[in-house]
Amino acid sequence: MTDQSRKSSVSAPVLPDPPPPAARRWKPWQKWLLWLLIVAAVLVIGYALVVRPLTRAGSGRVRAGAGAVPVTAEPARKADLNVRIVALGTVTPLKTVTVRSLVDGQLQKVLFTEGQSVEAGAPLAEIDPRPFEAQKEQAEAMLARDRALLDNAHLDFERFNTLLAQDSVAKQQVDTQAALVRQYEATVKLDQAQINTTALQLTYAHIIAPITGRVGLRLVDIGNLIHPSDANGIAVITQLRPISVLFAIPQDALPQVLKRFKSNEPMAVEAYDRDGRALLATGRLVTIDNQIDPSTGTVKLRAEFPNTDEMLFPNQFVNVQLIADQIQGATVVPTAAIQRSTTATYVYLVADQKTASVRQVETGPSEHGLIIVSKGLAPGDVVVVDGVDKLRDGSAVELVSGTAGATAGAAAGPEKPTGKRGGAGSRPPQN
Repeated sequence: MTDQSRKSSVSAPVLPDPPPPAARRWKPWQKWLLWLLIVAAVLVIGYALVVRPLTRAGSGRVRAGAGAVPVTAEPARKADLNVRIVALGTVTPLKTVTVRSLVDGQLQKVLFTEGQSVEAGAPLAEIDPRPFEAQKEQAEAMLARDRALLDNAHLDFERFNTLLAQDSVAKQQVDTQAALVRQYEATVKLDQAQINTTALQLTYAHIIAPITGRVGLRLVDIGNLIHPSDANGIAVITQLRPISVLFAIPQDALPQVLKRFKSNEPMAVEAYDRDGRALLATGRLVTIDNQIDPSTGTVKLRAEFPNTDEMLFPNQFVNVQLIADQIQGATVVPTAAIQRSTTATYVYLVADQKTASVRQVETGPSEHGLIIVSKGLAPGDVVVVDGVDKLRDGSAVELVSGTAGATAGAAAGPEKPTGKRGGAGSRPPQN
């Protein structure tokens, strides 16, 4: 071997073989992408093999009508129902008085407590009475002086009359003395009037309650000078028992109300809270206004309530229900049974407790969850109350409430209404 070949063999490096392709590492995002693809494939296969066949089978059963729809039903029955006119009313006291002083003076005493119920004539406050007592004493002194002058004038007049009979005095002097007597008499009357005035002012210094009611917040403190011209006064008294409610009804309902009101029959009025759920008080209609408001087409009415429990408060808004008439022996069903479409009012009638059919009806007034059916139903007909949103004309039904044999037992008494409405999402009858 030559030297040149020996050098070339020594200087050339020996390189390792490259790694096989299978030994390459996966990047993190590639691993996550692979797992997502695997999960998506599993979900698609599961939906295709399990969920979709079950869905098709279920929808096929619904379309086939093999399953009965569970419903709650109640029978139509005879009942007496009141015709009610509903309106929004405002509680208005029959009497409201702002207590003011009738004389000028310093407020010396306050004899009531805020929110206290007082009777008419009860003492409320007292103004310093000393100035009025001094004025009364002065007027009494002037009266005593003028009465003495009057007595002396009477004596002189009698003397002059005696002298005139003896022709010892001129007639003019007698007439002058008579005029002086009348002058003193007038002065005495004036003095007596002044005494009465000061006595009245002294009475006004003791302020009393003009009506029976509840006293509001105190509007002035002790020590302040008060005057009759003060706008706020001392306090406000409001009569709460009895109390009235003002409300308005449409003019179309006025003839029906007037007919019964003029017959002197008592017309009951019920006051409910703003939600229309809690009954606050029961009263009677006492008066009707003498004209219709042309801007609203309504007429105002006033109802009076005993309000012994004081549940009605002045300026409170209440829902008023005026019982204008009573319909006796009407066919009624729960209000939830009535369904309405754009063309008709109808119910679902249950025949033989198996099938529901559409029956068009005509309705009347409603009260307490019951509504009058004037045409289309007879007492004993069973109608669906709950579950109508899944019904069609001819749908098979299953009664889930205690209404089996309800037709036969309709005369025994009304069933308790469920209070649920199914008509919100119900479908119109199939024509």
